Amino acid sequence: MDVVLLSRIQFAVSIGFHYIFPLLTIGLGVVLVWLEAGFLRTRDPIYETAARFWTKVFALNFAIGVATGIVMEFQFGTNWATYSRFVGDVFGSALAAEGIFAFFLESGFLAILVFGWDRVGPKMHFFSTLMVSLGSIFSSVWIVVANSWQQTPAGHHVVPVIRNGVPLMKNGVPVLRAEIVDFWALVFNPSSVHRLVHVWIGAFLVGAFFVMSIAAWYLLKGRHTEFARRSFDGGLVLAAVSALAVFVSGHGQAGSVYRHQPAKLAAFEGHYRTGPAALNLFGFPDDAAQTVRYGIAVPGGLGLLLHADASQPVVGLDRFRPEDRPPVGISFQSYHVMVGLGTLFVGLTLFAGFLRWRGTLYQTRWLLWCFVPAVILPIVGNELGWVAAEVGRQPWIVHPKVTWTADGSDLVVGPAGHVVYHEREGLRTLDAASPSVTAGQVLGSLVGFGFLYLALGVVWVFILDRKIRHGPQGPPGDSPAVPDGALAAAGLRAGHEGRMTGGDGARG
Repeated sequence: MDVVLLSRIQFAVSIGFHYIFPLLTIGLGVVLVWLEAGFLRTRDPIYETAARFWTKVFALNFAIGVATGIVMEFQFGTNWATYSRFVGDVFGSALAAEGIFAFFLESGFLAILVFGWDRVGPKMHFFSTLMVSLGSIFSSVWIVVANSWQQTPAGHHVVPVIRNGVPLMKNGVPVLRAEIVDFWALVFNPSSVHRLVHVWIGAFLVGAFFVMSIAAWYLLKGRHTEFARRSFDGGLVLAAVSALAVFVSGHGQAGSVYRHQPAKLAAFEGHYRTGPAALNLFGFPDDAAQTVRYGIAVPGGLGLLLHADASQPVVGLDRFRPEDRPPVGISFQSYHVMVGLGTLFVGLTLFAGFLRWRGTLYQTRWLLWCFVPAVILPIVGNELGWVAAEVGRQPWIVHPKVTWTADGSDLVVGPAGHVVYHEREGLRTLDAASPSVTAGQVLGSLVGFGFLYLALGVVWVFILDRKIRHGPQGPPGDSPAVPDGALAAAGLRAGHEGRMTGGDGARG
């Protein structure tokens, strides 16, 4: 494998593992704010018990997220030097804003959130929780803004790199860099708001399913039942609202992708020829035959989605040169699995909500068992969303603009009928890698990072299991929690020990 492919694999592995933890911290942060607000409103101690437990889990996820995130910045300089030179002014501004707006909030209040339960009043602790939650959300803002700029650049111009008063040349061609001219145009580039909302909703789904997974396990084992029911109720409301909202935000994002990255949307749908287009629900793209085999599709559905008119033509991959088209197979399948999972979340949460309204949810054990491993699914859905977004952007790492005709019905094309990109405005992935790094060096670091992430993953699972085993503990003076738990508890033993200690198991 060449150095560019290995560098892409290394970054995909690194960011894929790291991204699990921002999802959990953003989602759990919202849950913590809800629990502490409930305690301030009602003074019901079960809210405080739940908040104390989930705070410990939040702190663990936050720590692993920080450790795995450091690697991202180093990879830009080591494996992607040309890319770093091109986008340095843009990314530097966004990351500086992240440090000012996000890290200050998180670092300033995290210690109070984790260690301040018995040292500050409930209102101050709630305020600290709110600030940490907002800090994690603000942190995602600037990362997504920077990535969105790569998809739909704005607020900049491209200038030569100057060294010693003269343009820096490479193979007789000036080396270029993007320079910010309008910071707010950068922040509110054409895709940033849609993508931010989609990312936040995805994180809320992960946090909600994470809470419901652990709560469902406690309910099945008859332990900490009041805590588990209260946690599951809150997670279910957040999950149901988020599952419905993700389709609304996804629809808005689809329109934005079509206007600014039509090749990506064509790859998502396996749409090869410009014209009225069906909305594929399932299938296998065949690039050689330029069709989707074994497909299930809604005739005219894509035109209806994008133009509110099934007969309107939709730009296909035939408007782009073969070397300017993204890989269709990966883009298509990752996008459709993501959409399928989103549909599953709607059905699962609405059905659970119906049973909760009927008062039979917590007696429906098969459904609770479904929720225990279901936390994996929104994580997979979020990861696949990013796979679709990043693979669908290829062959560009910074996507140049496209120009539409005056009536907006088609793209402006060259004499051969293909879009002619302004290469100066973008950067191809093949041109973005570090020229001095060898494939062997990248492979060695990839193997090293693989073992490191494996070790961190094992540590995370081990500590998380210990915390679940220990279970929730109430405020000082309450009865201690039963010291067994999710992965080790046998049902009879858990119920017996709960009765012996007078814990929640005795009331289940």
